[in-house]
Amino acid sequence: MNSNVASGPRDPVGQQAVYVFEAPVRLWHWLHTFSFLILAVTGYLIAHPLPSPIGEPSDHFVMGNLRLIHFISAYVFAIGFAVRIYWAFVGNKYSREIFYLPIWKAKWWKELLFEVKFYLFLTKDKDSTLGHNPLAQTAMFFLNTLFTFFMIGTGFALYGQGLGDGSWADRMFGWIIPLLGGGQAVRNWHILGMWIMLMFAIIHMYMAARADIMGRKSSVSAMIGGWRLFRDE
Repeated sequence: MNSNVASGPRDPVGQQAVYVFEAPVRLWHWLHTFSFLILAVTGYLIAHPLPSPIGEPSDHFVMGNLRLIHFISAYVFAIGFAVRIYWAFVGNKYSREIFYLPIWKAKWWKELLFEVKFYLFLTKDKDSTLGHNPLAQTAMFFLNTLFTFFMIGTGFALYGQGLGDGSWADRMFGWIIPLLGGGQAVRNWHILGMWIMLMFAIIHMYMAARADIMGRKSSVSAMIGGWRLFRDE
């Protein structure tokens, strides 16, 4: 079991609490979540357009508005992630956990194996990790952090095609189009990335709820108020 035992101010019922997730991290988490959900819904509809309404297209402009919402959400998604990267440098040590994996530490591998056993119901022991446990850290790094980079890159590469050659998006991300085999291939990769991140979101919610119930520590509430609680300590 992890030896990081919670210590700090006490809550009203006498449980030990530690302030783990700072306000910018929590704000980014929810902004990242909701902007991605909007991107997923509008992106799906862009890939599978709605039937054309009867009448003059300019009177409806349904798909045009969906694309506008998608683009605005993409800017929020990307700018929020850029600020999150900045906070990883200036925030506390927990704000950096999703950007690297300490694979050089034997203790980290031992705790990763413990977490795998815990989620496979092979042990009833509970960890006392203050930040992300190694399994959560690994999932966040590969399926959230890296895929966020991927979705931003492929998304703005496609956006650059619409803006035209020489646009800022084309200059910064246009190289991705030939690298991945052309515009249609990039669209397919972008859609696949969306589905992978959606699956990760579902698994992430399950793991957070399970940690709350079976791990006896605050997970969902920690990303709302910032404080980590261990109910059995």
